[in-house]
Amino acid sequence: MRCPTKNSAVRRGKNLTDDAIEQIVRILDAWNGKLTWERLIDALVPRLHCRYTRQALFKHERIRAAYGLRKGSLGSGKVAVRRGSWQADEAVARIARLEAENQRLEAENERLLEQFVVWAYNAHSRGLSKEFLSAPLPRVNRNQTLTAAK
Repeated sequence: MRCPTKNSAVRRGKNLTDDAIEQIVRILDAWNGKLTWERLIDALVPRLHCRYTRQALFKHERIRAAYGLRKGSLGSGKVAVRRGSWQADEAVARIARLEAENQRLEAENERLLEQFVVWAYNAHSRGLSKEFLSAPLPRVNRNQTLTAAK
């Protein structure tokens, strides 16, 4: 991961935040044309102002899954739609982006449901009850800071 710097020294890029990961998966949702890691990395530079490596992107499950889903849907050979006006082109592009986003969100939801099943099994095997796991979080005493300052 390399970010552009004013001097010629190459420094380590900033870590990918949840917001950056969200931007990357949205870019993948709207991707048209041939998809490669190198092309994705080149497309990220103007948005994130940083050049990440394939390995850095591949390390994040959401990016890896979104990339795989989009690559698969682009390679499925969908029938080309006849286009007329620029409004039709925009509508087709928007529909394609929303379909890709929907497919990605369904896959993410499926992974979260699988994680929940694992957590439920592990909680049950440790003897934790549903009531214990569903107990509300303790209230935060916001006045504590004010009292300590006085």
